[in-house]
Amino acid sequence: MNHPEFLDVIAPFKDKVFRLAKRLLISTEEAEDAVQEVIVKLWNKRGSLTNYNNVEAVAMTMTKNYCLDQLKSRRAGNLQLVHSNYEDRSASFQKQFEDNDSLLWVERIINELPEQQKMIVQLRDIEQYEFTEIAAILEMNEIAVRVALSRARKSIRENLNKIHQYGIK
Repeated sequence: MNHPEFLDVIAPFKDKVFRLAKRLLISTEEAEDAVQEVIVKLWNKRGSLTNYNNVEAVAMTMTKNYCLDQLKSRRAGNLQLVHSNYEDRSASFQKQFEDNDSLLWVERIINELPEQQKMIVQLRDIEQYEFTEIAAILEMNEIAVRVALSRARKSIRENLNKIHQYGIK
């Protein structure tokens, strides 16, 4: 599978595919397997990929479908927040501790969201996809995506406020 043009097409979004797979499957090994499966499927479709306007959206849709099939087959429902871009080098130890604590709470709260809301939060807030792209990937109406994201953010905010005010959830 050493085809330079094909690798050039996949390289810009391969990490996003991995993060979505890791978010859905939790296990790094299973996420790596999912990425390999998606790459193989894209490779097999490489002749017809020129017909697609957005190969990245196709890859993300394939990833979502593959991971959901894996989850259905084992009846697992836990997701994990994958946010590897967070780092504040200039913050004090106390601030870093508080930020890490808040991030852990956000991760826990997101894990309690309905499956669809988890994916939308991952795609929009972490991967920075546009609403139209998320709608295409999740095969949803764009308005429904916006509503689900709004509800997810509201739930996260309310639960985080409870934690900060009372120290418990």
